[in-house]
Amino acid sequence: MVTLEPENKVRKILITDCADAKGLIAKITGVCFAHQLNIIKNTEFVDRIQGRFFMRTVLEGVFDDASLLKALSEVLPAQNHTKLVAADKKRIVVMVTKEAHCLGDLLMKAYYGGLDVDIAAVVGNYDSLRNLTEKFDIPFHHVCHQGLDRLEHEQAILKIVNGYQPDYVVLAKYMRVLTPEFVCAYPDRIINIHHSFLPAFIGASPYKQAWERGVKIIGATAHFVNDCLDEGPIIKQDVISVDHTFSAEEMAHNGRDVEKSVLSKALQLVLNEQVIVYGNKTVVF
Repeated sequence: MVTLEPENKVRKILITDCADAKGLIAKITGVCFAHQLNIIKNTEFVDRIQGRFFMRTVLEGVFDDASLLKALSEVLPAQNHTKLVAADKKRIVVMVTKEAHCLGDLLMKAYYGGLDVDIAAVVGNYDSLRNLTEKFDIPFHHVCHQGLDRLEHEQAILKIVNGYQPDYVVLAKYMRVLTPEFVCAYPDRIINIHHSFLPAFIGASPYKQAWERGVKIIGATAHFVNDCLDEGPIIKQDVISVDHTFSAEEMAHNGRDVEKSVLSKALQLVLNEQVIVYGNKTVVF
């Protein structure tokens, strides 16, 4: 006799964030077993200083989301945070200014499958990157900031972004500071690439700042955006070596390769639900 697999069998990712306690892994996996879900992969971390438990569980089976989450809440400590996310392709909107290297890298990787993502649209405060974007048959929206105050400009952008209902907004060298009103529309869902190894050289002209300090490494940082400039939870960082012979312009030129690499790697981690934000930090599985 052949047992047929249910047609509605799917894969989802369970994220657990709660106070640490004994037996949590057994309790969570026990609930999953009771719901006849197969555990494909399980990764956990305990912040022993703050007494916090985190777990990422890849599950496969037939889901009753409400029943599963209710059963988990009954065995986990109070004030737990759990979410169940479908392991589907995510949708993003990319925001840009004039620099092409990060956008071009995302477009190429999405087109050839290096990033499993749907780039729904690109929005720029200059029209410079329209041709690049439209080569990949992706809509480009030019929202000029001239003649508008910051709130008016952001409201015009938000209207476009909201129309695409993105899972995340990616700032691929978008060179304007976002207001708290914009940030609160997508909390922990706006990803920025900063062209330095944060927390060093926050703000404008980081390569000039680095050159003036005579640094021996330069880097890039991908982070979630919050209300404090360049101080959001860090997702991914990397560095390359430089020396006294590098000018600020040469540092910036070499830094572009790091920027685009760090941004795409950080985005992939986020798309895979491998990043959990807590406080102003992240757990990256």
